Amino acid sequence: MLLSDHTTLRLGGPAARFVAAETDAAVIAAVAGDPDALILGGGSNLVVGDAGYDGTVVKVATRGIEREGDTLHVAAGEVWDDVVRHTIAQGLAGIECLSGIPGSTGATPIQNVGAYGQEVSDTIVSVRAYDRRGGKVVDLTPEQCGFAYRDSMFKQTPGAFVVLRVSFRLAAGPPGAIRYGELARAVGENATLAEVREAVLALRRGKGMVLDPDDHDTWSAGSFFTNPILDADAIPDGAPAFPQPDGRVKTSAAWLIDHAGFAKGFALPDSNVAISTKHVLALTNRGGGTTAQLTTLAQEIQRGVSDTYNIALVPEPVFVRT
Repeated sequence: MLLSDHTTLRLGGPAARFVAAETDAAVIAAVAGDPDALILGGGSNLVVGDAGYDGTVVKVATRGIEREGDTLHVAAGEVWDDVVRHTIAQGLAGIECLSGIPGSTGATPIQNVGAYGQEVSDTIVSVRAYDRRGGKVVDLTPEQCGFAYRDSMFKQTPGAFVVLRVSFRLAAGPPGAIRYGELARAVGENATLAEVREAVLALRRGKGMVLDPDDHDTWSAGSFFTNPILDADAIPDGAPAFPQPDGRVKTSAAWLIDHAGFAKGFALPDSNVAISTKHVLALTNRGGGTTAQLTTLAQEIQRGVSDTYNIALVPEPVFVRT
């Protein structure tokens, strides 16, 4: 089984063994006793080496959404955008700004997925996971999940937990205040949940961030680098600056990349991997690309930003055997 068939970058070599687990019991059985088993969700935040994975890959393919009042209990294998669409149909607000993000629900707490002013940690009330070290199922509070900007306890302890279910507490009614300026300008005041979703999808499509098999700009892992959070005096002149609760300032990785000389469409010679033609923060497979080409381009961008601004860009995806 080629893992390129299971990643949005369409990169990655073969798996020695591939298991599609459709129940929590099947997921647990597949990983119990195999500490090296690789967990695969939607493959939207995964960079797999060209040689593939020489062990077992477990595809989490569980399904199910249960509503309890304004709380939704969602199986880890549910497609994330299907869940967002479901909440809007149910008149539940809280994750509408996360429309169009590829991947599975179980991956969202790991990365603390966020966009357009919302993060999943805003609404998550518990995460059910299999603790591979303790050999038991645990229900974790948001505090135990250790959520931070594009980060969590799960990301800090890779492979230690397998997410089985995520519970979200949403709010019946219209969307709350739009916190992201670009989106607020697009929808205006008194927008419905459906209107917010459509505006988000339109913005994401314009940046090549909605999957389309015919558009190589969407053959990516989304935003490849996280936005740096720095001391205020480290922010370059003219760069976007967003004050953070801890006194530091978040700036734009896209701005840094662009101003370090890497334009949309930039590619190294003889490479089939390039910066998106729509957004400098996405690295894309133009067809026939390799993971080696991807990592070489990523390192070139990191060097360029470091040399220009003395800022280290941190990749957002998870790397496996690269």
